[in-house]
Amino acid sequence: GTLFLDEVGEVPLRMQVKFLHAVENKFIQRVGGTKKIEVDVRIVAATNRDLWAAVEQGRFREDMYYRLDVLRIRMPSLRERDGDLRLLGEYLVRKASLEYGTAAKRISDDAFRALEAHSWPGNVRELENVLRRAVAAAGPRRIIHLGDLDRNLRTGVSVVRSGGDEGLDLEPG
Repeated sequence: GTLFLDEVGEVPLRMQVKFLHAVENKFIQRVGGTKKIEVDVRIVAATNRDLWAAVEQGRFREDMYYRLDVLRIRMPSLRERDGDLRLLGEYLVRKASLEYGTAAKRISDDAFRALEAHSWPGNVRELENVLRRAVAAAGPRRIIHLGDLDRNLRTGVSVVRSGGDEGLDLEPG
């Protein structure tokens, strides 16, 4: 099968050791169990971190890095993919409408311009959450208007995480 490791850059060092042991030996053992369970998996991993920098900082194991770095595919962030926002937005609105059992919706031009102006630091997950809330806010209406979007999108303010634990910085979008 295929094992997908999402946000692999966040895996603690102790877990990395256990993971590598399982991959190298092709078996796992349940906690408290006595029976070895064979595993034969293809590994697909995703991260938004620079794993080599994490290796150099001692936050990611070098052997784990080389185990995963067989074929690298760089996926540009949402803000780097002109044209994808509308397609993704329409898909995510349809998906949320079906899930909520509401009428199929479309995004108005003014709401779409606000979406385009946003920097999307949370990438596609952020877009999905924003549009899920907009679908809920629109209720039975068939069109998502600017007023249905989060306030920071309507005002053109992006929330950007600062480097440390100081909190959030607000900068014009």
